[in-house]
Amino acid sequence: MSNASVRVQSQPRRRSPLGVTVAVLAAVVVVVLVLAQIWTEVLWYNQLGFIEVLRTEWFTRGALFVLGGALMAAAVWSSLTIGYRTRPVYAPASPEQVNLDQYREAVEPLRRLVTIAGPAVLGFFAGVAASQQWETIQLWFNAVPFGEVDPQFGIDLSFFVFVLPGIRFVVSFLMAVVVLSTIVAVATHYLYGGLRATGGEGERTTRHARIHLATLGALFMLLVAANQWLDRYSLLTKSGAAIDGATYSDVHAVLPSKAILTGVAVLVAALFAVAAVRGTWRLPAIGLGLMVVSAIVIGGIYPAIVQRFQVTPNAQELEREFYQRNIDATKKAFGLEGVETIPYQATTEAVAGALADDAEPTASIRLLDPTIVSNSFRQLQQNKQYYNFADSLSVDRYVIDGESRDTVIAARELYLQGLGSRSWVNDHTVFTHGFGIVAAYGNTTTVDGQPAFYERDIPSINGLGEYEERIYFGQNSPIYSIVGAPEGRGDWELDYPDDAAGGQVNTTFPTREVSAGPAVGDPWTRLLYALKFGDEEILFSDRVTPESQILYDRDPRSRVAKVAPYLTLDQRVYPAVADGRIKWIVDGYTTTDAYPYAAARSLDEATADSLTRSSETIVDLLPEMVNYIRNSVKATVDAYDGTVTLYAWDIEDPILQTWAKVFDTSLSPMSEISGELMSHFRYPEDLFKVQRELLSQYHVDNATEFYSGQDFWKSPDDPVRSGTVLQPPYYLTLKMPTQDEATFSLTSSYIPGGNTDRNVLTGFLAVDAETGNTPGEVREGYGQLRLLELPRNSTVPGPGQVQNNFNSDPSVSTTLNLLRQGNSNVINGNLLTLPVGGGLLYVQPVYVQASEGTRFPLLQKVLVAFGDKIGFADTLDEALDQVFGGDSGADAGDAGNEGPTTPSPSPEPSPSPEPTDPPTTEPTDPPTTEPTEPTDPPTTEPAPEDDSPRAALEAALRDASQAMRDSDAALKAGDFAAYGAAQERLQDAIARAIAAEAALGAA
Repeated sequence: MSNASVRVQSQPRRRSPLGVTVAVLAAVVVVVLVLAQIWTEVLWYNQLGFIEVLRTEWFTRGALFVLGGALMAAAVWSSLTIGYRTRPVYAPASPEQVNLDQYREAVEPLRRLVTIAGPAVLGFFAGVAASQQWETIQLWFNAVPFGEVDPQFGIDLSFFVFVLPGIRFVVSFLMAVVVLSTIVAVATHYLYGGLRATGGEGERTTRHARIHLATLGALFMLLVAANQWLDRYSLLTKSGAAIDGATYSDVHAVLPSKAILTGVAVLVAALFAVAAVRGTWRLPAIGLGLMVVSAIVIGGIYPAIVQRFQVTPNAQELEREFYQRNIDATKKAFGLEGVETIPYQATTEAVAGALADDAEPTASIRLLDPTIVSNSFRQLQQNKQYYNFADSLSVDRYVIDGESRDTVIAARELYLQGLGSRSWVNDHTVFTHGFGIVAAYGNTTTVDGQPAFYERDIPSINGLGEYEERIYFGQNSPIYSIVGAPEGRGDWELDYPDDAAGGQVNTTFPTREVSAGPAVGDPWTRLLYALKFGDEEILFSDRVTPESQILYDRDPRSRVAKVAPYLTLDQRVYPAVADGRIKWIVDGYTTTDAYPYAAARSLDEATADSLTRSSETIVDLLPEMVNYIRNSVKATVDAYDGTVTLYAWDIEDPILQTWAKVFDTSLSPMSEISGELMSHFRYPEDLFKVQRELLSQYHVDNATEFYSGQDFWKSPDDPVRSGTVLQPPYYLTLKMPTQDEATFSLTSSYIPGGNTDRNVLTGFLAVDAETGNTPGEVREGYGQLRLLELPRNSTVPGPGQVQNNFNSDPSVSTTLNLLRQGNSNVINGNLLTLPVGGGLLYVQPVYVQASEGTRFPLLQKVLVAFGDKIGFADTLDEALDQVFGGDSGADAGDAGNEGPTTPSPSPEPSPSPEPTDPPTTEPTDPPTTEPTEPTDPPTTEPAPEDDSPRAALEAALRDASQAMRDSDAALKAGDFAAYGAAQERLQDAIARAIAAEAALGAA
């Protein structure tokens, strides 16, 4: 046998079949889970017709991710590789290097992994960060000129809004790349001996390390120079203590210092380049020291000296030009250039016939408070427990019998939480949609105080004509519903309740004719959606058929936000009936924070008020600083099939024009807006709130007066809410002094600003919110802001004073205290302000509702104030006559509501229960306030034998108490006729109590 050693061939290690199988299955699961989120998004956008939006966003994000990640990974990998490959063959012998040997030995087995994994990880995070800037890059590449230049550099404003943010992003990203590369290079050279910290003979850096680090240092200083140069332009959008934009010290001290620091940074970069060639770090070190000193002295101390010793003592003169720049830019940026300012010598004397010239706005004064009557809509028009209305209703206008009427309107949406029995089948295949619109006149009620509905019930009694009543897409729709079924399978979707049809009418959504959501009939798509929503029933239920579609992302605001990610959306979404459909209308804004010299405001703070704080329906805006805003898009969402349409509203807006280039098929022209739809667009609330906030200061045009700040105003707090929360603006039909006719408007008021609690009126702001009804054309005058400026010595009460006067008036407080007795609550409605009769008129509806059991507010009283005079009556018409000498000169919308009538029938399918016979808590029929045959208990106390005022007061209070108990009993029984009779007796008792109290005071 040979002595030669036998070489044993090493066999390759066989992979475990089980391990391979598990790995493959895990990969498949991950891919499917990812597709459940990604591919379903593709299906959603494609069905809606906005796949271009998704494709553009994802492509831009992907490109930025790849470019940013690759750049970062390549730079870091290069530093690692250069540092290792140029390491000295023999590391210098020193204690430092001896200590580093153990680290080199520990790192060596992992070096290849670190060289690949380190750059990959950093590249991944850099790519993610870069992809977040997709909007910035798209705006840069598709920038449209503004056609206006800034007052400092004379550059088109598009440079500041579109170009400068993009360049700053690139410079900042490159600085991060260079910094990380430098850190990695220093660490690698130090580890392998190319860079020494201490000891040893000769240079502390090898030639290769010196060239590498000096090159990175030069690049970094060039980027610092670029950043300093760009800072010059950013001065025009900086926030200041008094105004935004560059001030005197910025222009005359900071601006030159930035240019000098730019030159210093370029010089230091050149010194780094010299160091790479000459082999000494002395020059770059001197340069860095010079730059630090320059930054402190030139960039910090010098501007501070200019500000302290030159500007502060002469601020009013030196800052005048820059204050004027701020005023002019702010007015342009927020659409305040065309505000019509009207000096208004408001009278406080109420004389007979004062409203004769204001007959139309007087007749249109809104009595229904949309935030209060939601409960009345719910109790009277909910119909079934699985329907509901928003907690804050909307105000619109509709033509009824040839006359435009202000309307409080709400959609009867699906409310699954009201169901007693919940199951997957019920929640997602049976209860799929709401049904119909409910609308009431805004300026009147029934005699019992209920909303006067002209569109009501199920099926609707159509005051609005014929329209598709089914609401598959709404603010309270289920997370998802599956609709559609093959012919012959029967109808299982509940359409609406109907006693005549055995309790309900069923339907099937016509998926063959109408596309409302992605098709979900095939097994693969069912699997994806089952994973997306975490419901296996989608995969196994027989209710999911080849004809099925899945409806999700159904909130109108959310749908618009997805297809138009560049828009900031108004907090309020409201329904309108137009073109035979229910359309949800959403206002969209284009904004920026880069408009030179314009004042910046936080949108969430500027739009917050008592309504946004208390409503769950109104969505709070996210914190966002803006110094430019335009209502550039009017969006609609079809409540039946979910179609989203984005109408280009402000076609002159350069930001919208730029986004139109990015998404060139997503916007529809204004010419496609029908006349009926146009009539329901209106001036948006959030834009108006931002404008009113700015006009509290920027109604001052003169820079000198603006600097003093002595004429600044503020919006008043809501007097009917506790705490310091602003009063919201209100939609009203009114006529400003310079208008020929009344128009639908959005209004607000002002009181003195500063540190004062004085609550007198200083201004009144209204914007013409009427868009007209011409197809594809906005009515002339729409969007015109009108500001009434009251004299500085005006004593016209503000909202807070008026509310205080209401609350402290003896007759008002006595009556309201009587109404609060028993099981009743008194609710003060919105306090409206109107410029009529040569002054300012305040109107406040007063509601009463039960404190227990079935509770919904009924309008019982109306408060009116003009100057110091107060009216308080059952109707607005009566209250106006009280204030204006017995005859206001105009009829209010509720004129003629004084007498009792039968209220509108209940919307419930079954009739209200008849009162018990004989009645125990109901008033006698017909009701009377005179003594009748004694009953047990008596309905009316007999007249007291003692005719003293004290006895009369006690008797009246007893009568009032009994009448309130009868009212409560009638409400619980659903007998509104008896309730009206009891209210008649209550009013009579209150009147007698007030008279008796006055007699006691006189005695």
